[in-house]
This record gives sequence, structure tokens and C-alpha cells, in this order.
Amino acid sequence: MPLRVMPLCVVALAVVVGAAVLGGVVLIPSAPAIAAASDASVVCRFDDPRLDEISGMAPSRRHPGILWLLNDSGGGPYLYAVDDTTCRTRARVRLRGAPARDYEGLASGTDARGRDVLWVGDIGDNRDSWPEVRVIAVPEPAALRDGASLRATTYRFTYPDRPRNAETLLADPSGPRLWVVTKALLDGAIWALPRLSTGEVATARRIGDVGGLMTDGAVAPDGSRTVIRDYVWAWVYDGLPSRASFARDPVRISLPNQPQGEALAWSADGTALLLASEADDRLLRLPLPREAWTRTAQERGTPGATPPPAAEADAPQHDGTGAGPVTIGAAVLLGLAAVGAFLLGRRLRT
Repeated sequence: MPLRVMPLCVVALAVVVGAAVLGGVVLIPSAPAIAAASDASVVCRFDDPRLDEISGMAPSRRHPGILWLLNDSGGGPYLYAVDDTTCRTRARVRLRGAPARDYEGLASGTDARGRDVLWVGDIGDNRDSWPEVRVIAVPEPAALRDGASLRATTYRFTYPDRPRNAETLLADPSGPRLWVVTKALLDGAIWALPRLSTGEVATARRIGDVGGLMTDGAVAPDGSRTVIRDYVWAWVYDGLPSRASFARDPVRISLPNQPQGEALAWSADGTALLLASEADDRLLRLPLPREAWTRTAQERGTPGATPPPAAEADAPQHDGTGAGPVTIGAAVLLGLAAVGAFLLGRRLRT
């Protein structure tokens, strides 16, 4: 619809959404903004035509140098093991007994028995209509075999008030604790999942508020930091998700320009973020500035927990990835796209 004939209320809403995208999360305006996007570099490019809508990404715990990826809804119950330096697909595996309604989130962690597992979030609900959504536990295979079938265990949960859309699944690296970040037009929330059982539908518990349009997130390998992202920014929180950590101001980092960026993972050493998109074949690496080394990360003294020198972190650099400050126009366009999706969803529900 041309802007000149668009209803004034829609234009106003688009501007509000654009401002929210440009400024970050409306609910946490005091979060300091760090312009890190220009430091991003291209690691490699995905050339597997089956990876046409990457929506989730998580590092393997059993196979160093491997990233697990999944596609958005319609991609089938498959996970892809991909080399994190060449982007070459090493294996595609099918999840047995776990049909893909709307796979969105992916996280690596451990189950209650201490086994390395991949947690798959079948949590997408664009119409806010499903009475329950699902988390799927998949033990990581000892060997990467293309065409293999993996046994999956499905757990069901719901929200205490109404159905919600979500694209972010977070996992504690050292135990079976899980969190979901819901995605809404202008705001969202983080929900803690209770102990899951195959025989009942669990109820998530709200522990904090976040901004709108959150598309992915991950917990650092040592559990010292949690990061969530939208299409323009990422927020780094201290420690594991909790009421206390999400009540404090996070560090806000600008992300490189990447259309429909919906996948994020930590690098193995915790010094950078890896970024992928539904509409871009690049795997990007974004080194974290010194401000993103939280107190917990520095206190633990794990590899990569020492911040880079201030001069190095603060020096603006450009490497041709198309990264840089986001313009007001781009923000408004994102707002218009979000409004269009919102209005289309309402039309589909009527």
C-alpha cells in the first residue's frame, strides 16, 4: 500500500515501531549502545540449497567445530550439522517422532542425566492460537552420519494467560534448565520453563520483560552471559536468565546489516557472536567489545573472559560487510514490515 494512502494510525504505528527498532528495547531505554557492527566479518557462505530459511543455530558439544542449524516452519523435522569455518554441511539428520509444526529455536545443553542434548523449540505461533507448544530433546549423536534418524523426546508447555509466539529458546549449558523469549510487535517477555515431563503440559513462568521482535538468543558456553537479539540489536545480560539479571540494564550492541537475521550462537571461546539469517547465505562473526565482558565473565576467568584493550575495542573499523549505524529510514521500513505482518496476521485470524 503506498504511504500516501496509508491510514494515519498505521503510519504512526510504523514510526513508533521504527523508533523502537532504532532505539532498541522500549522497556530498557537506559541500556548503553555499543557500535560493534562494523567489526563483523564473513566466516563463510552456506551453499546447501536445503538451508533456505535458517532460524536457529547452536554449537555442538560433542563435535568441536560443528554448528547445528534448523530451518523455519516448512523445513521439516531436520537438523543440519555444518562446519563452522567452511559452512559445508557434514550431515542432515531427521528427528524421529517430532513433526515440525513451527521450529524456531535451537540450543545445546545437557539433560537431567548429564547427556549432551540439542533442545529444539517448536514454539512458533504467528497467530497466537496454539493451546500448547513444544520443546524437543535430541541426544547429540556420537558420529555425524548424513541421513541418520535420531530419537527425539517431546515435551509440551503453555503460558498461564494466553497463546504466544516465540522464536528464542535458551538452555543452561550445565543442566536441563530452559527459558523461552516470546516475540511481540513492541514488547516481549522471558519465561522460565519448569521441570518438563512427557506426561503433562507444563506452564511457563514469566521472569522478565524484553523488547519486541526478538528472534533468537543464547547462553554463553560457561553460563556467564545471556544474549538475545532482534533484527538490529543484541543485548548482553550478566549470568544466566533470572529475574535479577533481566531487571538490570544489559549492554546493547549494534548488529551488522543482515536481512531477516534470526539465528545467533556464541563462538566456542565466548569472545564473539555468530550470526545467520533466513535471507542471507553468510555466516558472520561479531567480536564482542570490552563492555560486553560482564562482571561474571571476568570473575570466572574462563578462556576468552579477558576484555580486549579499550583502544582496540573502541576503534571504528569497516570491512565491507555492509555493517554500520542503522538509519532512521531503515528503522521505519522495518516498522512498516512489522506492521504489515501484524495486520496480515489479524486478517488471517478473522
